[in-house]
Amino acid sequence: MLFRLATVCISSLLMLLLVGCGASSGDSASSNIKLQGSGASFPAPLYGRWFKEYSTATAGVKVDYQAKGSGGGIKDFIEHTVDFAASDAAMNDEEIAQAKPGVVMLPMTAGSVVLAYNLAEFKQPLKLSREAYSKIFLGQISNWNDPAIAAANAGTALPDLPITVVHRADSSGTTFVVTNHLSAMSREFADGPGVGKSVNWPESDKFIASPKNDGVTATVMQTPGAIGYVEFGFAEQAKLPMAELENKSGNYVAPTLENAKAALAGVEMPADMRAWLPDPEGAQAYPIVSYTWLLCYTEYDEAEKAAALKQLVAWCLSEGQKSSAEMGYVPLPENVVSAVKAQLDSIH
Repeated sequence: MLFRLATVCISSLLMLLLVGCGASSGDSASSNIKLQGSGASFPAPLYGRWFKEYSTATAGVKVDYQAKGSGGGIKDFIEHTVDFAASDAAMNDEEIAQAKPGVVMLPMTAGSVVLAYNLAEFKQPLKLSREAYSKIFLGQISNWNDPAIAAANAGTALPDLPITVVHRADSSGTTFVVTNHLSAMSREFADGPGVGKSVNWPESDKFIASPKNDGVTATVMQTPGAIGYVEFGFAEQAKLPMAELENKSGNYVAPTLENAKAALAGVEMPADMRAWLPDPEGAQAYPIVSYTWLLCYTEYDEAEKAAALKQLVAWCLSEGQKSSAEMGYVPLPENVVSAVKAQLDSIH
């Protein structure tokens, strides 16, 4: 009887040790863990694919993500209603100070913001000079046959049609990226609407607000003469034409993967992972490109949740990057992947 009791006790002790070892090693498969995130719609199609594939491949872990705009994600993160957030605008110092106990910002992918338009009878790729598209978003060019647009599209007939500008209604990292670029190349824009996740656009019935990237895309599709800024993948999926933009070197470039890579080529990632490309150098650099960040806490109350999140990020940096280009995003350069992996040690 004593022998049987001792055997049961030893078996129970071994089971406890095995469970303890599993938890300390970060093996989340033995538990039912749900990671909840919110934020940027810019990377939402890619994140949706990544998180679904990871949840399917990893027993016991489910990842949910709600695209509500970068501003909404940062608000949720500061208020601790999510386990992680996403933003196309890296948190500023004021926002970081509010994020307790601390934040780790991890660039996960990059992509182009395009100017998609609806000109049914204009069959050739539209070229927009720096003067033309900055003045469109200032409300100073209001018709498609304006001389500033016609000058870059010689030999083509531009329609006599009012321009409707579609911008984001929500607090948006995509808006931050676009206004950061416009402010970098136009003093008048910098002194007017300026840079921000939400800005005061010109007061006009030809400036329409729509929520998220998919809302802007849908409004452009439904509005003849419209132009709006959206992430490349949304415009591509909707089969909307995208303007070729004049870059800093004076060349007109399309928002291709190669031209987005050219924009990123000269960027060095700083220690805090906040790298901006307001007006990239390079003959083939597409002018509106940005990294997008995952926001994680430095400390989590549950060790298993912290371990699961770190495993998720590690998977996104390896297996996940393989599908980035297919989805219209720019895979991270190897040096950036290495830098982001090193930051995972800051999460506990």
